[in-house]
Amino acid sequence: MKLLDRRTFLSAGAATALSLHRPLAFAAPAQQVWTFDNLQRIGGRPVTLEGQPKLVPSPWGNAVAFDGQADALFIDEHPLAGAATFTFEALFRPDGGAFEQRWFHLESDEQPPVAPGKGGTRILFEIRVVRDEWYLDAFAKGPGYAHALVVPEKLFPTRQWYHVAQTYDGERYRSYVNGQLQTEFALPFKAQGAGRASIGVRMNRVSYFHGAVREARFTHAPLPPAEFSLP
Repeated sequence: MKLLDRRTFLSAGAATALSLHRPLAFAAPAQQVWTFDNLQRIGGRPVTLEGQPKLVPSPWGNAVAFDGQADALFIDEHPLAGAATFTFEALFRPDGGAFEQRWFHLESDEQPPVAPGKGGTRILFEIRVVRDEWYLDAFAKGPGYAHALVVPEKLFPTRQWYHVAQTYDGERYRSYVNGQLQTEFALPFKAQGAGRASIGVRMNRVSYFHGAVREARFTHAPLPPAEFSLP
């Protein structure tokens, strides 16, 4: 399935400008946009590199490519911390490779501290690769809840750009590819705490991703598909 058009994601600056012109009663929800167009700072935050991720062209500007073996980015921020409801969107290109690939991992810090990737509270995107196709795996885990949204029958060709999203509206946890619902589940989700993010690999350096990531948007509210930042 190909992307519908080439409208770029809402920029962080535009989101701020819009919120300034709305009445307080209709203020925009908290939102962050991370654009992966450089290897120094993403979303205004410093990036720690491992391996040799590189910049590659996309239809919307530079993106960061990962080799599926050692490339990763780490950012000391959990952009959905404190969100009781949320929308987590991303624009990415899967390029095949290993069956299990974790390409976006948000994790809360815990007390006492645990090793990265071993915490009990996280939100993530994975893919499963089957020959030259893939299907989405969205997952949320925390105190009293843990569920993966996976539909192996819904396969998509590799080496194309896709918009994916996961949402939670206070009752239902849902996943989407190019604005199309994949599956949903009733989830007793609780807001997660501050933490960190890894892109291109699971936090504990397994399940590396082969492909590219252009952008992600994190909204502290459940958006309907009509309001997704479809490119």
